[in-house]
Amino acid sequence: MNILVVVGIGTLVLVLAYFTYGKFISKKIFELDDSNTVPAVEMEDGVDFVPTDAKYLAGQHFSAIAAAGPVTGPVIAGMTFGWFPTMLWILIGTIFIGGVHDMGALVASIRHKASGIADTMKTYVSKRVWILFNIFIFFTLIMIIVAFTDITTAAFINTVDLGNGDYVGGGAIATSSILYLILPIIMGFLLKFTKMKLSVATIIFLPLVGVSIWIGQYIPFNLDVALGLSSPADAQKIWNVIVIVYCLIAGIVPVWALLQPRGHLGGYFLYATLIVSFIGIIFGGFETQYPAWTNAFGDSDFWTPMFPMLFITVACGACSGFHSLVSSGTSSKQIARESDTKPIGYGMMLAEAVVALIALSTVMMLPKGDPILATSPNFIYANGLGSFVELIGIDKGLGISFGLMAFTTFVYDTLDVCTRLGRYIVQELTGMKGRAARIIPTLLIGGIPLILMSINLTDPAGNPIPIWSLFWKTFGASNQLLAALALVGITVWLQRTAKNKKAWLVTLIPAIFMFIMSVWALINTFTSYTIVNGAFTLAIGANAVVPILCLIYIVLAIWVAIECTPAIVRNAKPAKMQVSANI
Repeated sequence: MNILVVVGIGTLVLVLAYFTYGKFISKKIFELDDSNTVPAVEMEDGVDFVPTDAKYLAGQHFSAIAAAGPVTGPVIAGMTFGWFPTMLWILIGTIFIGGVHDMGALVASIRHKASGIADTMKTYVSKRVWILFNIFIFFTLIMIIVAFTDITTAAFINTVDLGNGDYVGGGAIATSSILYLILPIIMGFLLKFTKMKLSVATIIFLPLVGVSIWIGQYIPFNLDVALGLSSPADAQKIWNVIVIVYCLIAGIVPVWALLQPRGHLGGYFLYATLIVSFIGIIFGGFETQYPAWTNAFGDSDFWTPMFPMLFITVACGACSGFHSLVSSGTSSKQIARESDTKPIGYGMMLAEAVVALIALSTVMMLPKGDPILATSPNFIYANGLGSFVELIGIDKGLGISFGLMAFTTFVYDTLDVCTRLGRYIVQELTGMKGRAARIIPTLLIGGIPLILMSINLTDPAGNPIPIWSLFWKTFGASNQLLAALALVGITVWLQRTAKNKKAWLVTLIPAIFMFIMSVWALINTFTSYTIVNGAFTLAIGANAVVPILCLIYIVLAIWVAIECTPAIVRNAKPAKMQVSANI
């Protein structure tokens, strides 16, 4: 079967969902009404609250949510469980859970002065839940930083043999990445202190990004060689420190100096990869070689560990709690009218599912046992992009470098946002003010991941494994739990405010499903480290890190659920808060 059939059918299903289920939740559940005044209009300040045309805000929102998650998760899940169940969950999860979650967080936020989803829970449940929810978010951000940093720096030390004597990755990607980060800094200062227009800066610096990818092949920066290190693993730990230092700087400096120009250039990477991918899928004639199912139906291991691990492994490709932070944190302050929440909240989640399907196709086109499948997910994804760009006459090695840089760019987007959000949470919880409130929380959100990445971690059998592969499970479960808890908050809000008295069921059912799958996955991970030969054994040393984190998440999640359940069950009166007319 041609991969075009799978990706094409999946994309068609998503488009139909936008015009059917998207219409249903817009009218019957969230009751969108453009006559309501939105915060961007009511509180416009030209800085944070700025009414923005939907077509521009959609691109900005898409760039913020479509980071490395919809690439890494589907690749891992596809290899582990087969492409068919992975594709099925991407479609079902996105349409009925992820899209509803993103749009719900966005609508709830604009109906409450663009406040965050945690503040919505504070309004309708309790301050204690607000504190617990923020702590949960903080730990989830740490997991994101750990997993995404380590998988990115793996590309700086590992190389892949293309079979013709050429190698890609390693020092070449490290050089390209460094040059890429220098370019937006220069661009930011030019935009700030000269009269250079953004369009002119884009014309100048975007080709330079391409040059940085090309030149990396000729001046590779191999850190292990430069410092005389004994192993690439030691070099990766240093690279992890360097990337975390970048996070610390990005979390403190003004947005014009780095984040805005880097995000602007990075957005073009996202669009370029989509264009290249569609060219390859449509015209490449690539056949599906990877098994649809890795285990045969009826086998004793068919249902488990697919249940629950599939649902937390795909992560952002089907549903992501991180999106609720973006929807209620930045996008809600720029919505120009309520009807725009459909294309931005629901539509962009469906678009992210397309990215996930493309990532899955890079697994589907390889036979099981292919050496590329033994590499990290970013290499598998980049290999697919490399095969795609060959169709337009570009060398596959350069195409793979482009894919690795695109992946790295997506990660920088995520790390920037996570560092700042982590700082905001610490500031809110502690009430810190002044310069210390910028530095200390930033050091905290960066320092904890650095400690975790400095530990030599092993799997339950004691075998050394990449940090990202271990923390991806923890990240996936915590991220999906965050989505479940956000859906609980949206459920309570709908129950108190919606005219449709059954509207809250549309979010409660997905919340329950995601809660069960995520807690189940965390319990499985916890017991894999603590149950040995049927007896409980307390993990010690480095092996205690993962079970402790799992236990923290389980306790926080159950605690929040216990606090929220009475609020859902009882028929409480609407909160004493000024909200829009239709609620």
